[in-house]
Amino acid sequence: MTMRRTAVAAATAALTLLAAWGGAHSATAATPAPAPAAKPAKAAKTAKTAKTAKTAKTAKTANAAGTCAVLAPGASAVAEKAVAAACEQIGVWYTWGGGHGPQPGPTYGQVDPSDPDSAHDPERLGFDCSGLVRYAYARAAGGDPLTGNAHHQFHSPRVQQRFTAAQATGPLLPGDLLAWGSGGPIHHIAIYLGAGKMVEARESGTRITVSDVRLDGDYAGAVRIAPPAAAPGTFSTWGTDVWTHREPSTTSPRVHKFPGPTTVRIECQKHAEPVTAEGYTNDAWSYLPEYGAWITNIYIKGAAWLDGVRTCP
Repeated sequence: MTMRRTAVAAATAALTLLAAWGGAHSATAATPAPAPAAKPAKAAKTAKTAKTAKTAKTAKTANAAGTCAVLAPGASAVAEKAVAAACEQIGVWYTWGGGHGPQPGPTYGQVDPSDPDSAHDPERLGFDCSGLVRYAYARAAGGDPLTGNAHHQFHSPRVQQRFTAAQATGPLLPGDLLAWGSGGPIHHIAIYLGAGKMVEARESGTRITVSDVRLDGDYAGAVRIAPPAAAPGTFSTWGTDVWTHREPSTTSPRVHKFPGPTTVRIECQKHAEPVTAEGYTNDAWSYLPEYGAWITNIYIKGAAWLDGVRTCP
């Protein structure tokens, strides 16, 4: 038994010595062959390429799934915030007239006499198309820069740049407003996300959703909203259901109706037909270039004769 244990111990010691010599030999052989200096850079580049590819794949997957987010670069910080605010409302009901309360935000809607699907809108808290746009840009820019309906928003003095229907989505950036109603009043408006997608409150019976941009039918083009700095000559109307006129006279044809307070740009003002309304009498009228129309100064917040506005020829 003692001899057997001695033999085993000797064999174990020999194997240990052999393994140690082999490891030392391998380490000595590997030392003269350092990795080429270019390999770490190549590895970093490969990792970066893989990350870029993964990001692109993720964005493509999100886009295909209808994810509501900024889907293209280049938009202003305010525009990106507007997209984010609108996307937070995904799944909220469309309600006709929704979002047009005293402050931006969802409200109960109204029945649209021309649309049977709106029968339940007074029971649903939500937005119509322009109510969603109003809320998104109020959250993004502060204040309430895009009041009024879709037509008023498309012609807002806050518009920095316009794009025709023929330009399609090529020059558009996330946050731009797409509009429908070519050849007449603008009746629908939505917020562009990029990659041919938009977020919209479309119609009664549906919820706020991401859609493919529709360039057919009466697509009228798009507008880009300027940063929140007040444009020169910008004022706010007051009152409800206030009509503008083709000439500075209440007997001239009506042009557009402001359902509630709306931000407008005034080009000039002049003395013309005296008007009595809301307990005031005034003969001053202001010209609104975005609408090609006149409004009595009674419904413009400010003095009877507006400070800083030139006299029309």
